[in-house]
Amino acid sequence: MKYDVVIVGSGLAGLSVALRLPQSFKIAIICKRTFWESSSNLAQGGIAAVLNPVLDSTAKHFEDTLTAGAGLCDEAATQFIVEHGGEAIDWLINQGVPFSRDASDNSDYHLTREGGHSQRRIFHAADATGHVVQETLEKIIRNSPNIELFENHCAVDLITSEKLGNSDQPNQCHGIYVLDVANGVVKTFSACHTVLATGGAGKVYLYTTNPDTSTGDGVAMAWRAGCRVSNMEFVQFHPTCLYHPYAKSFLISESVRGEGGLLKLPPDAGADAGKRFMPEHDERAELAPRDIVARSIDFEMKKRGLDYVHLDISHQDPEFLKSHFPTIYARCLELGIDMTKEPIPVVPATHFSCGGVVTDTKGRTDIRNLYAVGETACTGLHGANRLASNSLLECLVIGKAAAEHIVSQPDEPVLDLPAWDESQVSNANEDVVISHNWDELRLFMWNYVGIVRTTKRLERAQHRINLLREEIDEYYANFIISQNLLELRNLVDVAALIVESALSRKESRGLHYNADYPATFPKGMPTVLTPKRKRRNQA
Repeated sequence: MKYDVVIVGSGLAGLSVALRLPQSFKIAIICKRTFWESSSNLAQGGIAAVLNPVLDSTAKHFEDTLTAGAGLCDEAATQFIVEHGGEAIDWLINQGVPFSRDASDNSDYHLTREGGHSQRRIFHAADATGHVVQETLEKIIRNSPNIELFENHCAVDLITSEKLGNSDQPNQCHGIYVLDVANGVVKTFSACHTVLATGGAGKVYLYTTNPDTSTGDGVAMAWRAGCRVSNMEFVQFHPTCLYHPYAKSFLISESVRGEGGLLKLPPDAGADAGKRFMPEHDERAELAPRDIVARSIDFEMKKRGLDYVHLDISHQDPEFLKSHFPTIYARCLELGIDMTKEPIPVVPATHFSCGGVVTDTKGRTDIRNLYAVGETACTGLHGANRLASNSLLECLVIGKAAAEHIVSQPDEPVLDLPAWDESQVSNANEDVVISHNWDELRLFMWNYVGIVRTTKRLERAQHRINLLREEIDEYYANFIISQNLLELRNLVDVAALIVESALSRKESRGLHYNADYPATFPKGMPTVLTPKRKRRNQA
């Protein structure tokens, strides 16, 4: 199976690369489950960008991003991405994305504001921006004869020159092994260029807003292949995930607070029930960056023994709420919560990985012809804490840049690669081992490597990870692979990277708060981990 470009992931980052490449390129898009299962599809808020220099400026967007990033953003990458935001929005509009219009003037787009932004600059499609964008682009993808979609195909590992035994030249990616989940066959995809766009790793934690596919596959595969990773300790916990026994990690968008939603203490707080608490934690109150809001909620819950807090926007006009938040309104109403009349119970949940595979602004990794885009990558844009609605922007801008770099490269032959060899393994007879290890990993990561950390908790997590890895490696070596095993293997690798990065940072900054090191250094430095094998310079 030979292609010019193989893209692993069907979120906005991967689609941006695919649709920016010429139609003369033969492209494969690998989807672990269906096309729709991605964090992009679930994104409610929107895309931050500046189109009108009279009302806003890229300089302000740049400064807001640096402020949220807590001194750890790569300034050159941040400047590049925010300056190309307007072009990215124009491109989506040209593709047919129907962003919400201003009710008072239908000729203008309605811009919302979210925590950390000094201006209204969030382009959105009501409260289902990601889904609307994905829906628009899906029609183009499925009508593109040069693009093949492989749904229910799970990436196994990258095929590099180093793995093929060609160690006399810089390491190069030649393709990827992929498991066809339907029939259990591992296929060999040969490609001139391979793009990792697998999203984040939220499933490494017990509670997450991410889809079930977010198991850190791209980061784990790139690390095993020899790529550096950076800033893995900075895991963003979204402050407001719906708290309800029948709601599976349903997100209450940041823009609810941007439009006036207030965080209050619930009835279980006794005499303080109904009291706003954010002004006591930060002068920006509900519009503080996500790390501050999440830690504040966590503090109030632990201090008072609460299971949740309230997010109240019932003081706003009911028709305004129904038109601006139709998805949230409908889902809450299904569960017996009328947000126009009563507060919404919320808790923090794992939401976004600010770290990832080290790349430049062209999406290039340490391995030649291997790219990483979107949440899988670390360009340096997000620093120690992602500014709201910058993630889809990064997908669009870096996706375009990666495609342009791929096109600029000289033609190379697509190699005939060896088939997957499972002649030395047998069928597993104890799948319970996988499910048990999966549950154990997610539970201790939540308890030991959560919003507030300590060195002792991190060391305990590291010890448990080492034991799990031994079991999983032995299982992987002796039995025929399955999707559950591949995901567990990747989750353990990512968990190890998160914990190692967290232990190495002897300060608290942004999303990483260690109670043993509460101070922040005057100058922030990224955490960069390098595989123990000798890393060659990119050709």
